[in-house]
Amino acid sequence: MSVFASLVEQLADLLRPLFGLSAAAAAIIAFTALVRLLVHPLSRAAARGQKARAALQPRIAELRRKHGKNPEKLQKAVMELHAEEKVSPLSGCLPSLLQLPAFFLLYHLFSSGSIGGEPNALLTHQLLDAPLGGRWADALADGGAFGGAGVVYIGLFAVVAVVAYFSYRLSRRMTEASAATAGAGVDPQVPGAAAMGGVMKVMPFMSFFTLVTVAVVPLAAALYVVTSTTWSVIERSVLYR
Repeated sequence: MSVFASLVEQLADLLRPLFGLSAAAAAIIAFTALVRLLVHPLSRAAARGQKARAALQPRIAELRRKHGKNPEKLQKAVMELHAEEKVSPLSGCLPSLLQLPAFFLLYHLFSSGSIGGEPNALLTHQLLDAPLGGRWADALADGGAFGGAGVVYIGLFAVVAVVAYFSYRLSRRMTEASAATAGAGVDPQVPGAAAMGGVMKVMPFMSFFTLVTVAVVPLAAALYVVTSTTWSVIERSVLYR
């Protein structure tokens, strides 16, 4: 925690000539972009995996016709097919899971009053009039929805709403395309298919849950979520076109 806090402070110092008092907020956005760049190769691999899984659907349908009366043999054949083509049904979850530690690190960093026995200096930083350690409830209590901090949150909510709308459209298009390719839908014989089927149904609505997250976490963590979600929509629109 102390090392990461020091890194954020140093990055904020570098950005202060450009962003002034909001330099720490800019540092968090830059940190988020760095995390997403590091995870990007996995996102590209996940996109290739999804396209590979779609390409396997005709062969899986053929296996279903061939071994439909023997579920155990069908499942074994499908697993062997995935192993032969080196396709993992759950590869798409890995990029999201790897981002969670960075989010929780920021959450705890801006929720702690002290770090290493010293007062947490990061809590003195702001984005315009909103403290990076504050929450939506704090903004409402201090000036209301249209106070200085409240306006910052309204701006974030507006960005999230726009990003969520485009993410919803993109996810619905991807889900419909996947279902059309699969024919009858998600094959229960595919390892992890039941979990992936549930994720595919919920995915179009996931970005709207970001609104709730932004409202309840410290502003610094909310900036991470908003930046990462925006990156995800742009990245997916490029990788899955």
